Amino acid sequence: MAGGAKARSNSSSTATANSRTICGTGTEDYFCGAYNFDPYVAHSGKGPAQQSRYQEFTTPYAGLPQVIRPDGVYKSQQRFGMYRWHIPDPVRFKNDLRVTIQALGWLPGIKELKYLPLQDDIASVAFWYQTLPTAPFPKLAGPDYLEIG
Repeated sequence: MAGGAKARSNSSSTATANSRTICGTGTEDYFCGAYNFDPYVAHSGKGPAQQSRYQEFTTPYAGLPQVIRPDGVYKSQQRFGMYRWHIPDPVRFKNDLRVTIQALGWLPGIKELKYLPLQDDIASVAFWYQTLPTAPFPKLAGPDYLEIG
């Protein structure tokens, strides 16, 4: 899970004097699970884990509570559930915020490892908190309106 998260604020696709950018060092680092969420790799094969395996974990603000392994470690169709709550380190912005996650893997079958851009399907949710007063928000649709038949 190489790649990284980037957050940019204040209506700019490029950095300016009025914009702020937060750049991460890798997807697993952003979710607080270094070394590809793999204790075998983290301990250079000498720790308690005896083979490579994604390791689920949870903390109050970040975690990997779900790993679906239909084909084994590092193989096709892996699915992950991860979370990161920015409560101790909020991302502040005034007008807008753009967050991107770059998905990179490894190019197989070569002696020197090289990054391979992936086409992962990533879904996310964001919450914002707003100082009042403000115009009233429209009433949300009831649960029957959202029913999928």
